[in-house]
Amino acid sequence: MSEKHEIVLETRELTKCFHAPGGRTLKACDSVSLTARCGETLGIVGESGCGKSTFVKMLVQLEKPTSGAIYFRGKDIAGFSGEAARQNRRHIQMVFQDPAASFSPKMRVGDIITEPLMNFGMITRKQRMEKAAALLEMVELDADFMSRYPHNMSGGQLQRVGIARALALNPEVLVCDEATSALDVSIQKKIVALLTRLQREKNIAMLFICHDMALVQSLSHRLAVMYLGNIVETVPGGQLCEAAMHPYTQALLGSVFSLHMDCCQKIETIDGDPPSPLDLPPGCPFAGRCQKCMPVCKTNKPVLKDVAPGHQVACHLY
Repeated sequence: MSEKHEIVLETRELTKCFHAPGGRTLKACDSVSLTARCGETLGIVGESGCGKSTFVKMLVQLEKPTSGAIYFRGKDIAGFSGEAARQNRRHIQMVFQDPAASFSPKMRVGDIITEPLMNFGMITRKQRMEKAAALLEMVELDADFMSRYPHNMSGGQLQRVGIARALALNPEVLVCDEATSALDVSIQKKIVALLTRLQREKNIAMLFICHDMALVQSLSHRLAVMYLGNIVETVPGGQLCEAAMHPYTQALLGSVFSLHMDCCQKIETIDGDPPSPLDLPPGCPFAGRCQKCMPVCKTNKPVLKDVAPGHQVACHLY
């Protein structure tokens, strides 16, 4: 495998459980095993509450895994704490959904984007403004923005500042958690183009969490579909529409509206509601909403199986 697409981050059987009232347990992520490669984007899609954000919070060490491993460059970082965890954070950075909420309203933009460099002693105070100007130029903002406060900027400009801050430490992995969902469609397109350019220039691995199937498909080299904390399918991004096999993935694709869609075609919906994550039934987590459910689906939980190169599906139909 070429260095350009080597595995830089890998999770194995990563699980996160939260304690709930009454002695119950909520399993937000259930044995998630995924890989991120240099220069590639791994898209992760699924309904709200499926565990996407919990998964990436474990990657950036905002949450501790209950079990499983997170390998960065072959070293398990899941158990890191203290200074070891702090030093590791420079390699895996995150762009948040609401950048304004992740910035101090009392700090100017120049201080915001250079703060990570100051924290790690990578620049001096005298170099701060020069570096801020270079980082702003990287995300296509004028150097004049360094003197502004977050409340003086638009949503698109704030997200560019968030990207600049995340890339200030030259991380090898960039995690984007719904980084475009709060933006207008025209601004979304520009932010995605910016992320694509920066990924190509820096050869970074990117994890892109999104609800928009059309957007994440156009951006991602590989896609992972989550349902109730489980990965139910992984598929090459460009093959999603033609190759999707899991009933849940197919249902998500059926919910995508297009200007070129057949207006006479019936829009399929997913019947029923997801079961409570506090009281999951045995078997396949999607069984109660699946129109192709078989008796075995209600008793035995399917595991991911290879069905084609780069394509895995967890479904008893296959």
